[in-house]
Amino acid sequence: MKTSVGPAALGGLEQALGHSFRDPGLLVQATTHSGAAHGRGEPVDNERLEFLGDRVLGLVIAQLLIETFPRASEGELGPRLTALVRREALAEVASEIDLGAYLVLSAADSATGARSHPKLLADACEAVIAALYLDGGLEAARSFVAKGWARQIRAVSVMPLEPKTALQEWAQGRGLPLPSYKVTHSAGKAHDPVFEVQVDVQGLEPMTAKGSSKRIAEKAAALALLRRLGVVPAEAS
Repeated sequence: MKTSVGPAALGGLEQALGHSFRDPGLLVQATTHSGAAHGRGEPVDNERLEFLGDRVLGLVIAQLLIETFPRASEGELGPRLTALVRREALAEVASEIDLGAYLVLSAADSATGARSHPKLLADACEAVIAALYLDGGLEAARSFVAKGWARQIRAVSVMPLEPKTALQEWAQGRGLPLPSYKVTHSAGKAHDPVFEVQVDVQGLEPMTAKGSSKRIAEKAAALALLRRLGVVPAEAS
């Protein structure tokens, strides 16, 4: 594995991205982890590019979903978008193009196997998307995303419902009132709260679950109830 790279060493990555950079410095920055750039006194790491790449990816994926699923509603497109821009999706694409091999890391990070760390790969992948956008415009970023995410986009052609939506449809299908949610307990500090939420469906024993926000706890409670009902298998998430 590489421990340090410069523009001349990134030809293989350019080939994998399908783009020859007019400004190779953008790709160098995109592949430079903050730990390796610490102390240089200028924004030469990829954190700012991550910020931009996240937005570019969301826009491109949204457009691809609109084109791929022309009859899907906003409610159907939303979960697909969420699945395709999450860390796991980015890390998978990064691994496919061997992005970890090109990252500039500190000696300590390199020694601990950070090149294969999902979060680091996902962040770097976002930065690379931003570099493509800045160097070649939206079309360069779109070309890479359309190719890199093609399999994953096909995989979400049948997207499972979000737990709260699934529970709502289950209840409506049986002529029952909509599920209701209420916070039964909250704890923790302001920056690290824990909420306990109870979901009630007429005729069923209530189910409770915890989460770091009310929405997360509601989702967890709905999923727990769906599992108890046998609507979804125990391992589903």
